[in-house]
Amino acid sequence: MLAQQCASLFKQNKMKQIKLIGVCMDHSSAYLIEPAGKEFITNVIKSDFDHHDKHSISKNENLMHNKEQGHLHSYYKNITEVISHYDEIVLFGQTEAKKELMNLLRTNRDLEFKKVETIDTDKMTENQQKAFVREYFQ
Repeated sequence: MLAQQCASLFKQNKMKQIKLIGVCMDHSSAYLIEPAGKEFITNVIKSDFDHHDKHSISKNENLMHNKEQGHLHSYYKNITEVISHYDEIVLFGQTEAKKELMNLLRTNRDLEFKKVETIDTDKMTENQQKAFVREYFQ
């Protein structure tokens, strides 16, 4: 009986497909790109921080910094909630946002056994982002 259960679990795990996602991001938006055969499933997560806010509260740097940090934390949390359902994750883009998110992910026990990597890239078009994700996961 135990052998049958183990064989059944092995078969289920073998059939489980690894979920992959690429995230092209900066501090204002994250483009989530999931390979789906020859196509892609894409979603966008936007940061709530409005750069117009930055100018209107620039008189008080502390207030501006705290407000920006709060919005970034919320933004990174939203991204983390989505990518936590994937097995392999590549964070890429031209700003430091991906590294800031990676630092937060390292403290998240739910992502402890996930493969996560950051890669610096130049600015990319949507098609270049998709090609990057396709090539990365091949």
